[in-house]
Formats: sequence, structure tokens, C-alpha cells
Amino acid sequence: MGQTQDYDVVIIGAGPAGLTAGLYAGRAMLRAVMLERLGEAGGEILNTELVEDYPGFESILGRELAAKFASHTARFGAELRTFATVERVEKSADGFFTTTTEHGDVFRSPTVILTAGGTPIKLGVPGEEQYAGKGVSYCAICDGAFFRGHTIAVVGGGDAALEEADFLTRYAQKVYLLHRRDEFRASKVVQRRVFDNPKIEIIRNVVVEEIIGDDSGLVTHVRTRNVLTEERAPLDVTGAFVFIGFRPNTGVLVDHVDHDAGGYIITDANMESSIPGLFIAGDVRSQLTRQVTTAAGDGTTAAIAVEKYITAFRRNEPVQILSSGGYTS
Repeated sequence: MGQTQDYDVVIIGAGPAGLTAGLYAGRAMLRAVMLERLGEAGGEILNTELVEDYPGFESILGRELAAKFASHTARFGAELRTFATVERVEKSADGFFTTTTEHGDVFRSPTVILTAGGTPIKLGVPGEEQYAGKGVSYCAICDGAFFRGHTIAVVGGGDAALEEADFLTRYAQKVYLLHRRDEFRASKVVQRRVFDNPKIEIIRNVVVEEIIGDDSGLVTHVRTRNVLTEERAPLDVTGAFVFIGFRPNTGVLVDHVDHDAGGYIITDANMESSIPGLFIAGDVRSQLTRQVTTAAGDGTTAAIAVEKYITAFRRNEPVQILSSGGYTS
């Protein structure tokens, strides 16, 4: 059984939202700890080769930006614990109790900022689990180099799918982009880049029904179905990259929290959830878009709101959130 340790705020996740929250919590002289299940900080930008839409950097490697985030946050004293997978977060009269799985350590705090992001949604078709890591992938930057000179498929129609399809043409000789609808959800600038790429062939109105391999255990083709004509056809590919969305990582919360139809947590303008003292930032939050910039903005707001909350908490005063976004007590 692990120890119970006291902090002002526990930040779950150390991606852009968590690291920014840690930076501002440190600047506010709060005792803050960031719990990251991976072995390093950075979150999703660790899986991005180039970041081209973060202000101040026309182009920067994802890992380099993650390292800059982490070192900047460390300067202000926020503690980072890696390989710290959170099992549950539960609120009681004594505050929040956050328990990790590795050592059973318990972190007690009056506030929590959840920045746990999401996990890739799978197709749920035959062969997907069987060939995971043997041709089926959810991360282009991780696995793209293994498909140099190959013909592969990318499944999806949002920004992630189109951006990754474009990225994968650096390695693959041909990329099929499979989308179940006629129109794409991706931004116009991304669509234009993909449409102009001669190595990408777009197949609309199709879904993948099965992923098939050979005796060696590697993917050889996928079986598709046209949603308009019901026509089924094999497509010869050696890899299938799936980018059909993410599911928010909210399973660690023991208590019910208000969320939208997709499971993303609803917050007010201060990033506070329906549970007082529980703040949400980044991709796990219900919002219009999920980018590095919005994650950092969420983390900023959440940490500043936490500092106001803690000030009232220490004075044993009630906290009321004003419509202007400020606090009064």
C-alpha cells in the first residue's frame, strides 16, 4: 500500500494542457504534481513529427516542442511523476483522493485538473485486433517508416485522418484514403493539400468491414463496402491506419460528472466541471476544436481558476463563480 501525499492540486496527464496547467500552478506557488502514465511528458504531440500551427514556431518537431513545454514547467516547480497511471479519482469531505495503480500511492488535494485526453476509437471489425501492430496502426509518426514503398489505407475523414494520410506519403508509394461519407470534416487547407497529393487516392462512401492477412501474420488487404450500393470489394494494402476519432479518458472519475453526447466533460468558462473543485482542460473537455493551442489555453485558465479556488478554500470561504469569469467569496 502506498503513501497518502498532500498537494494543492493534482494534474492528471502531462500533455500540453497538463504541462501548461503545471506551469501556471507553479507560478502561483501552489504545490502541484502532474501524473503521467507514459515515461515522458508531451502527450499527443509526442506522436506528431512536425507542429506547424503553434504561435512563435513556423515549424517545430513535436518532441522538441514537448521538451520545451516540460522544461519551462519544471522551472516553476511543478512536480512531474512519470509511469504514474491513475486508477481512480474520488471526492470526499476531505477533498479529492487520486490513486495510482503502480504503487497504490494516494494523492489528496482540494482540487484536481483532469487533462487525460483520449484514446483512439477502433473500427471494431474482424482482423483489427489480430493484426494490430502487424499492419494495423493508430499512429502514423510511430509506424509510418515501416511502410516505406508500400501501398496502405487510411480510414477517416477529419483533420487527423487527412493530415496523417499526407504524412504517410513520405514513406508509402500509394495511400488510399477511405471515408464513409462523400464530404470530409477536415479543414479546407488540409483537404486542399490532400487533394493535390498525387500519391493519395480518395475512395468515398465506403467502410472497412474486415482486415485480412496471410499465413505470416501480416496484413494483405482490407474488405470494403460501399454504403450507397452495398457493393463489396477487396483492396490490396499492407497497412491500415485508423483515424476515426478519440474517446475521452474519463473512466478514472468515480463520481458522475456532466458530459456531452460524446462523453466529453462539460465545463464553465473557468474550466470547472459539475463537481466543485474538479477542473478539466484539453482534449477531454467538450469544445469546438482540439488543438495544441486550445489545450494550452485550457490549462492556463484551469490553473488560474484553481489558484482562486484554493485561496477561498484556505480561508474557509465559499467560492462563487461570477458570470464574468471571476471569483468572489
